[in-house]
Amino acid sequence: MTVREAPSADGGAGSAPVGLLVSDVDSTFLTQEVIELVADRAGTRAQVQDVTERAMRGELDFAQSLHARVATLAGLSEDVLADVRGELVPTPGAIELFTRAREAGWVTALVSGGFHEVIDPLARSVGVSHVLANRFEVADGRLTGRVAGPVVDRAAKARTLRELAQRHGIERGATVAMGDGANDIDMVTAAGTGIAFRPKPALREVADVVLEGPSLLDAWPVLERIAVR
Repeated sequence: MTVREAPSADGGAGSAPVGLLVSDVDSTFLTQEVIELVADRAGTRAQVQDVTERAMRGELDFAQSLHARVATLAGLSEDVLADVRGELVPTPGAIELFTRAREAGWVTALVSGGFHEVIDPLARSVGVSHVLANRFEVADGRLTGRVAGPVVDRAAKARTLRELAQRHGIERGATVAMGDGANDIDMVTAAGTGIAFRPKPALREVADVVLEGPSLLDAWPVLERIAVR
């Protein structure tokens, strides 16, 4: 499991970062769940959506739920992933938030239980510094129905936040994590400030800040307060 980096994307080269902003992707940075968009092509969206919702409420182990959902995609051409990338809808204010943060000197990251194949092009276009996500296993141009490598679960998300903070010399108090579901609990509670965006009840209970939406840019005042400490 590796974190993809775009070293030149951080806020001023050679200057100390202001802080670290880490966000979940599905239903946080994006309005959609990427795996459900892929499942549309397999005719399994209803089945996948039910499992996703149960996992985000904390009723199912995330890794087990992801393996079950990906299994329904077996046989799909990997070409469908390009179609899915064209359907992505960022949450209102998400791109503006990350652009402001990057320009203000924040290290930015997307940490997702979704998939690099879909997320990476969007992250590059926004100038996101780091991305951690899963990968589909592909053989002969088709999805096998399996995940390649370890699953990015709630523990991996929290571990990545801590590792990025250490790598960039950022104190915990200057770290911010955002998410919406139970899979984000460890990451949100590991951060100096944990933000729940239109959250499921399990995450709402433990977050420092709750944003009801619709805009992710509502998180900007939180970052501004940290920057002037």
